[in-house]
Amino acid sequence: MNGFLDDMGRASRVRADAARAKEPTAALERRAAATPAAPPLALAPGGFDVIAEIKRRSPAAGALAAAGDDGLDRARDYARAGAVAVSVLTEPTRFDGELGHLEAVAAALRPFGVPAMRKDFLVDPYQVLEARAAGAGGVLLILRMLSAAQCAELLDVAERCGLFVLLEAFDADELARAGELARARAGRGTWLVGLNCRDLQTLAVVPARFAELAPSLPTAAPVVAESGIATAADARRLRQLGYRLALVGSALMTHPEPAGWIRSVLTAARTDAAQTG
Repeated sequence: MNGFLDDMGRASRVRADAARAKEPTAALERRAAATPAAPPLALAPGGFDVIAEIKRRSPAAGALAAAGDDGLDRARDYARAGAVAVSVLTEPTRFDGELGHLEAVAAALRPFGVPAMRKDFLVDPYQVLEARAAGAGGVLLILRMLSAAQCAELLDVAERCGLFVLLEAFDADELARAGELARARAGRGTWLVGLNCRDLQTLAVVPARFAELAPSLPTAAPVVAESGIATAADARRLRQLGYRLALVGSALMTHPEPAGWIRSVLTAARTDAAQTG
């Protein structure tokens, strides 16, 4: 790992331990089991989809949401515009996130049949249960932060909870690892593989990595392009490179018409898919 992920992993472990001290695992499991099932992740057949993100702050860009903005209207707008899922940052120290925010967004999305996804630096199966208890339909796991044993444990809990999982990679080796995990668990859940083009040393976005690593994209699961997507033309190029979805955060949080942006991206990428399919 690098310094940033090390710091986030340590802080995440402290949060998980503190939460477990307040609510034992058995009690959380009962609460998660009693939570109504989230809407399933439903990808457009043969097309292109957007996972739209809500994050209040970015370590690279600073504050992204106005004070007091709970993001619920934004989440509903994302769903109406065609987002296949809404990612919610729950990390509190660098992203101003919280589990209560995830729970509120998941409830707001339910009438639209769109699942929420917990995005955080998850290191403990307890945190997957937290996501389910908050109403989430999916979680993001950063492979670089997890040993094989840790990853298997988190995936087992996600599978048991009926959550889709986005396996986030940063290089070709991690893409291969994600593909192997998705292949080994085929038919036992819904798995996505993500390529994040952010440089973990500088936190700068390097969109050229999408093309550089396109030959390494696994075929065992749909691949998500993460970070660095700003325009409909970007989405069209990603679709041509073999990416099946885009996860978009800062570009949507700073766009004056995020719903219109989602529609334009979906139209551009899906039109290209239809013409090349």
